Amino acid sequence: MSGQSAVAPSTDPEIKVGPSTLKRLADAWPRRATIRGDIAWLTSAVGSYDLQLPDYPIRLLPFAEHPLFTAAPQEQRLRVGTLAWLFYNERVIEVEEAVVNPTFELLAHGRFPHLARPDVKEVAKQAQIDEVWHTYLHMLALHRSREARAVEAEPAYAHSVTSRRLRSFQAGASEPWERDLLALLWTAVAEISVSAYLELLAADTTVQPVNALVCRLHSKDESAHGPVMHELVKQAFAGMSAEQQSAFIRFLPEAVRAFGAEDFDLWPDILRNAGIKRADEIVEDCRSLPEAEYLVTDYSGVQRLLRDLGIADRIDFEFPTARAGV
Repeated sequence: MSGQSAVAPSTDPEIKVGPSTLKRLADAWPRRATIRGDIAWLTSAVGSYDLQLPDYPIRLLPFAEHPLFTAAPQEQRLRVGTLAWLFYNERVIEVEEAVVNPTFELLAHGRFPHLARPDVKEVAKQAQIDEVWHTYLHMLALHRSREARAVEAEPAYAHSVTSRRLRSFQAGASEPWERDLLALLWTAVAEISVSAYLELLAADTTVQPVNALVCRLHSKDESAHGPVMHELVKQAFAGMSAEQQSAFIRFLPEAVRAFGAEDFDLWPDILRNAGIKRADEIVEDCRSLPEAEYLVTDYSGVQRLLRDLGIADRIDFEFPTARAGV
């Protein structure tokens, strides 16, 4: 939800992408997965809430430095932060449920070339369990924030731009394999790139500690999912026909744009809901800034994947420049 970006994702130093990645990660899941050991940690932290702290980092809002926003009363700016946090969680839940887990279901049923194997099905099912757990985490975050802030009326959050664009491209696909490929691309970009933004939120000391904790727990699992998807896409690509590989190359930029896109159409409603005047003007001013369309700009993991596939020079796309969130 911000034109700012995350720093490079934090990953487990023991996790290396290579031929044995899937087995190693599958074997590590019982002790690594947050659902196996961290639910008590979250439950014990849920009770603390400081009404003076924002729910979402104000500095990461696309209009954080706009003079009309900075001149607004503190109460209104805090309200915007709360609505931004609610919207962020709604977006995460929808992407997990509408994009990521359906793809893991396809993987678990052997729908991709070279991936109809027991080891792939095992890690796919483990990832599905993780993702359902993540939707639960973010659902708790929504309930707790709405209760603590006494939120009764909020904007109607549209379907996320990520899932909207996936459905649009799938609707235009003429073959089942094209729809499956689009799902794989969207999920690969999301799983390889999401830790960067989660880590940025998890490390922020200005927001509610429990909100940062939710992002920290989520990121812990995603640091393993990224290498899983990296390896699965490498193996899937090797089994694709020339036509399928060509489609992969053509649609990869669209997956990046869809995952990283800023949902600018919703921001005016959020600002108005908080009582901030000239909302449309504020948002239009910010929309025109360089690279403002991107919520996430760190795609170093995706670029590494393209180099490993040997197709980096065939992607007709200029990746946004990664920049820190300050």
